Amino acid sequence: MSKVIAVFNQKGGVGKTTTNVNLSASMGKMGKKILVLDLDPQGNTTSGYGVDKNSVESTIYEVMLDSLDIREAIIGTEFDNVDIVAAATELSGAEIELTTMKDREFILKNALEPIREEYDYIFIDCPPSLGMLTINSLTAVDSVLIPIQCEYYALEGVSQLMETIKLVKSRLNPSLDIQGVVLSMFDGRANLSIQVVEEVKRYFKGSVYTTLIPRNVRLAEAPSHGKPVIYYDSKCRGTEAYMELAEEFIDLEEDII
Repeated sequence: MSKVIAVFNQKGGVGKTTTNVNLSASMGKMGKKILVLDLDPQGNTTSGYGVDKNSVESTIYEVMLDSLDIREAIIGTEFDNVDIVAAATELSGAEIELTTMKDREFILKNALEPIREEYDYIFIDCPPSLGMLTINSLTAVDSVLIPIQCEYYALEGVSQLMETIKLVKSRLNPSLDIQGVVLSMFDGRANLSIQVVEEVKRYFKGSVYTTLIPRNVRLAEAPSHGKPVIYYDSKCRGTEAYMELAEEFIDLEEDII
């Protein structure tokens, strides 16, 4: 049975898609069978994996709104052990369409059930907003991975995010848990970055990964080439950091088991 994880932060620009693409690719490289779902209408995870949003026949939209079997929307990528279900622009209208559907909060959960035995991990890239797509994600997953940037307003919106998780846990998904917190855009030369790390660690008490994702030019360039950073530049600091994070992630999971 796979573990299903939402990569979620209501605040935009925190490295959510970067973490989703590069952590999943690194875990695939380590031999784990991965499925990535792009639930963000911007489709950045889709293009980050080199998939042309405009030429995909079936996307997560058809799975959720037209009851398409999710297996028909799964695309094999050119990267080790990673499949993807793409997003396309019509997903932006799904928020309104979902509101009239029966059991609307459980549509994604039900769609995933038939394939949970086929993967080790399923990662969902959520939109940076609280709507029906995000509620569907949080209802369908086992845990939430929270990316936070090492910047001045790092914890802005986090209390609202935690309130959202608490609400979904109490009403829709009692087993929902925090997977961990990933700190990105870290600059060891800047006092601010170091202060933010300490502040986030105090707030989340034991849930923050030791691995810090640095500011890295190659990491920023990789999406424009449609590749996770490990396939774009296997020797850069961004690659090293995400491989370390993948190792830490898997080690912690195995400790739990």
